[in-house]
Amino acid sequence: MTLGEHQEAFAHDLVALLLKAWELGYAVRIGEVERPIEMQKIYVQTGRSKTMNSIHIKKCAADLHFFKDKVLQYPDELGEYWEDLNALNEWGGNWRSFKDKPHFQRTV
Repeated sequence: MTLGEHQEAFAHDLVALLLKAWELGYAVRIGEVERPIEMQKIYVQTGRSKTMNSIHIKKCAADLHFFKDKVLQYPDELGEYWEDLNALNEWGGNWRSFKDKPHFQRTV
């Protein structure tokens, strides 16, 4: 699969996730999706990230913020839904090394 095809599949699954969130009554604010390499360098230098291999650089990751009754929430059910959509999908809330609940990615 080419990177472009992964990007298209990621976009398709992201739409499904957004629809699911709205169905469950969440308002959604989209954070970072595409990240230039220059910004990733800054994140690594300042300790905000530990890698130069961010999936955001490949346009296959999104940070999403969910609100219900104006309260910020990161529901596990949406993370699990995301991972169930495709075996290549990962939710940062299930990572072992650290938790990044706003983060949804397709591993490429």
